[in-house]
Amino acid sequence: MKIEIWSDVICPFCYIGKAELETALKQWGGEADISHRAFRLSPDQPVIPTDVMLQKKYGMSAQQVTTNQAQVTARAAQAGLEFHLDGTLAGDTTDAHRLIALAQGHGKQAEAVDRLYRAYFTDGRNTFDRAVLHEIGAELGLAAADIDAAFTSSDIDMSIALDQRQAQAYGVRGVPFVVVDGKYAVSGAQPVAAFLQTLKAAEAEALKNPVVEGDACGIDGCDPA
Repeated sequence: MKIEIWSDVICPFCYIGKAELETALKQWGGEADISHRAFRLSPDQPVIPTDVMLQKKYGMSAQQVTTNQAQVTARAAQAGLEFHLDGTLAGDTTDAHRLIALAQGHGKQAEAVDRLYRAYFTDGRNTFDRAVLHEIGAELGLAAADIDAAFTSSDIDMSIALDQRQAQAYGVRGVPFVVVDGKYAVSGAQPVAAFLQTLKAAEAEALKNPVVEGDACGIDGCDPA
């Protein structure tokens, strides 16, 4: 089963939705090939405190922001996550997505996403700071020179842009957005039961329409299946 997840690494509901999906996958018990797709919530936005962003973007008062953040923290706790939202920042997350793209090339995409979420939401690290991203990259075993190159890579930037365009083609207006086998979509941080229902529906569809494999040719030549 193929699962694609569009998300941004400073989106609290993306982290919560990821946790709920992982719980659903454990309950489902099948195998899934998961890939994370880039979605920048605030392209080209300067980095500002999250509470300031919420007040400007949604017209919240300071008290409303405090109440909202407490509600999000409680929701995260229900999903088994620890949030510390005081002092977090908001802005363009392109550099973080660049690091994820680099990690993907080293087979460490999922680990990079996990570390970035934990760094931002739990550990209070500034994931907009390239020095911090270097630290996280080093924790993943990535070379400093490769990280620097990723920050200016036109190929990586193109892959990020293509992810965003695909989301737009799907009509995505918010994240998380999960697509299963290219047919079933789950929008938002849905509860475990909703994800589980989608996984089972996709599994039933696959069983009705199995792929029959035979001898085939690929870019490396022709081999019997």
